Formats: sequence, C-alpha cells, structure tokens
Amino acid sequence: MEKNRIASFLVSFIITFLGLTASGLCAAAEFKRSKKEDVKVNGKLCYLAESGAFHLGVAALICLCTAHVIGSMVVCRRICSGERRSNGRAKAPWITSALLVLSWMKISFGVAVILMGTATSMNRRQPYREGWLDGKCYLVKDGVYISSAVLVMVTIGFTVGSVFMTGRKSQAEQDSRIHAQQHK
Repeated sequence: MEKNRIASFLVSFIITFLGLTASGLCAAAEFKRSKKEDVKVNGKLCYLAESGAFHLGVAALICLCTAHVIGSMVVCRRICSGERRSNGRAKAPWITSALLVLSWMKISFGVAVILMGTATSMNRRQPYREGWLDGKCYLVKDGVYISSAVLVMVTIGFTVGSVFMTGRKSQAEQDSRIHAQQHK
C-alpha cells in the first residue's frame, strides 16, 4: 500500500520535472530564436543561420514526449490491471479517461508538439536557395515558444491528474479488499 503511494509520487514527480524542464526550454528558446536582423538577403535569395532555439526546441520536444508517454503508460497499465467488469473489460473511471483523452487531444499535446516542432525546424539553418519552405526564409513569430510552454503545462497537468486519479482508485480498491478480508 505504501509502496504504491511512493511509486505514484515518484512517477508524478518525474512527469512534472520533465514537463517543467520542457516548459523552461521553450521559454529559453523564445529568447534564442532567430530575429529579423539575423536574416541575410542577397537579391531574392535569403540565408538564416541556425539559432540556439533549434537545440532547445528539440530538447523540449524530447522532454514533453517522454513525460507524456510515461504518464500514459502508467495510466493504461493501472486501468488494464485493475478490477474487471462482468464482460471481462477493464473498469476505467470516466474522469481518468477524460483527463487522458484531453492530454492526448489536439487541445494540448498535439498543438504543443506541432507548435514546437514547426518553430524548432524554422530555427534550423536556412541556406541560400533552400530556405525553410520553397526557397523562402521564415521566422518564428513572437510568443510561439511561450504558447508552447503554456500548452506543455496544460498537458502535464492532465497527465499527472490521470496518474493521480488511477492511483487513488487503485488505493481505494486495495483498501476495500483489505477491509473485506478482515471482516471474513
């Protein structure tokens, strides 16, 4: 029983740490992103050197995806190993399922990954005649990485909420089983 609480706390701590790290990396990338004065124009051709935001963005994506996959695996494992209904399917509390679905939907995780991935790829080197898309150089607008940081925190909140809800349900089930065994 105590072991389950420690494991739940440890998993939640790891997910939160990775989420805060990803959010911090996004904030740092906002300040390191390529600026208008970094673009070199030669006639119709443009060149943009790689900025530090590229590496920060990649690290943020890795942290976010790792945290989200860990959280989702823990929740799915707890739901699948939990009490079963009469038809053999696993019981899943609707709040836990809703939080897990919300964390994966385009509301948070999907949009955060798309924003970070696109912004990060724009901060990669854009050589003459190649650019980022169709030979043109593109810059990341102000606030894109900050918006990603906010979405990262929303995603992590949903994920940690799902982990806590499944942990709480498992704990309540174990307590009721122990209580039922003691009264036999």
